[in-house]
Amino acid sequence: MQVVFLCGGAGKRMFPIAEDKLLLKFLGRTLLEHRIEQALAAGLNDIVIVGNRQNIDRLGAIVPAFPQAHIDLAIQGEASGMADALRSAQNLVGDEIIVVSPSDIFEESAYHQILAERKGDSAASYLLGAKVNSYFPGGYLVVNEKNEIRHIVEKPAPGAEPSNVVNIVVHLHSDSKALFRYLVKMKDRGFDAYGQALEGMISEGHRLKLVEYDAFWGPIKYPWHLLATMEFFLKHSPGSIASSAIISDKATIEGSVTIDENVRVLEHAVIRGPCYIGKNSVIGNNVLIRDSSHIGADCVVGFSTEIKHSYVGDGCWFHRNYVGDSIIADRCSLGAGTVTANLRFDGVEVDIKDDGQIVDTGLDKLGAIIGADSKIGINVSIMPGVRIGPNSVVGPHVMLRHDLEPNRMVLLESANRIIEREISPGRNERR
Repeated sequence: MQVVFLCGGAGKRMFPIAEDKLLLKFLGRTLLEHRIEQALAAGLNDIVIVGNRQNIDRLGAIVPAFPQAHIDLAIQGEASGMADALRSAQNLVGDEIIVVSPSDIFEESAYHQILAERKGDSAASYLLGAKVNSYFPGGYLVVNEKNEIRHIVEKPAPGAEPSNVVNIVVHLHSDSKALFRYLVKMKDRGFDAYGQALEGMISEGHRLKLVEYDAFWGPIKYPWHLLATMEFFLKHSPGSIASSAIISDKATIEGSVTIDENVRVLEHAVIRGPCYIGKNSVIGNNVLIRDSSHIGADCVVGFSTEIKHSYVGDGCWFHRNYVGDSIIADRCSLGAGTVTANLRFDGVEVDIKDDGQIVDTGLDKLGAIIGADSKIGINVSIMPGVRIGPNSVVGPHVMLRHDLEPNRMVLLESANRIIEREISPGRNERR
């Protein structure tokens, strides 16, 4: 049995996070590394990783970390869907494969469930599915009373969902040759070719079976989904403090907190877990980090900063800030006094405008989402859900209400009035 990780797609909905989702770091390791570890723990050590021309070298650099696994790499020519990704790996796979999207976060039990179902049955394919209570922008499965899949409907409009079962990309195919025959038939069907290939199999009598899954599932489709992913990894981390970390005896560490190598925590800092502090980071005086926060490597969280339920990348700098329910990518800096607002006064959930459409985040608290290499000046206010593109600058004293595109600079238009000061005779004389 081989696991095929599909890592060649483009995260079109992830603005302003430009990094490949599977290369984002959690607890000091990339998401893909965590996915490989999980497969190995389930007894699956034959792996194929499908990347693209832009990320294949970085994917290849991960492989030596897993000498106990057999890992092959394949290159997807264009980001044109799952079918094209699988066709890129056709010469590397055997008869039975499990197709996985690494950006679908799930428990190890998903592998055990789908393998157990395969052992006791003879369907052509087994698809993991989860029941949802609200609209999800993905594929839906229509099943009969025997849990046999009758239709796969990709991205129906809100209100037009054919069922309440969402397709999770953990698919076991017991006869990969049959699957590839249908994938070839759908070669020119674009991004939906994989789903149409499965529909073709169903229409011609192949049995596809639903494997119901009710444990944690956290798809990463939009940047705010990183917060749930962060919570998942923090929840599963028992907490530890590296021997090389230097922690003041006047600092407070509570709960499940992981502090990595060479971290310094200064006097009167408070870290309330679950939290993670990355390698070489400095947590300054009077800092408060709480409520499931994830601080990357080489960060400086300066004096009197509060970070609450936020994901922070590597190499970020803070000083006297409030950062709440926010996502901040690598190498960003926030000037003193800058605040990310995370709650609307009208009490409704925060929404985002994406590609001309309003998307409800499902969150009543969501702060800023800041792309890599951005700089925020002193005393800036950022309204809930505002996105700042990579390599942008927000000047001092700006109140940012709307998204900022990449490589932009926004400055407060103001002019200082300078006049001559009249001084009364003798006022400055010494007495």
